[in-house]
Amino acid sequence: MLRRLKRLLLTVLAALFLVEAWLWDHLEPLVARLVAVLPLRAFKAWFAAEVGKLSPPATLIVFAAPVVLLFPFKLLGLWLIAHKHWVLAALSLLAAKLMGLGVTAYVFDVTRPKLMRMAWFRAVYDTVMGWRAWAHRLVDPYREALRAKVRALKERYGGRALELLRRLRRQVRAERQP
Repeated sequence: MLRRLKRLLLTVLAALFLVEAWLWDHLEPLVARLVAVLPLRAFKAWFAAEVGKLSPPATLIVFAAPVVLLFPFKLLGLWLIAHKHWVLAALSLLAAKLMGLGVTAYVFDVTRPKLMRMAWFRAVYDTVMGWRAWAHRLVDPYREALRAKVRALKERYGGRALELLRRLRRQVRAERQP
């Protein structure tokens, strides 16, 4: 029983870790595209040049800056929770999380070469990547089983289930409009 509980806890932790990794993987290109679209070409060039001038330990401070800058938004979320503004709290915390991941992903992309020069940082990075591979090995069989079940449902019911959901969604939207 204890062994099953431990396995369940590890699987849940691995899944949460993979959610974070998935967000990182998907927000990094999104933020890169957003930054590419914004007329910040001069800022990006300046930022990359300034990071290039920094020592690896100073670059670590630049990498950590988004966490520090977004901390007030997380405090706001906690304050909103304390005052029972659940939706605003959730939105504030979600926005801080997504912005933090997105901006950190962009900053990491710029600072990675310098950060990897520090042996301890490279060791931490390799450890985290090892955890990520472990989490995939633990969670992937469940994910594949779930995908197989979804495929089987699609084959069995065809597009009827999806069409039913679409009609239900349209009906709910129509009822909301005055």
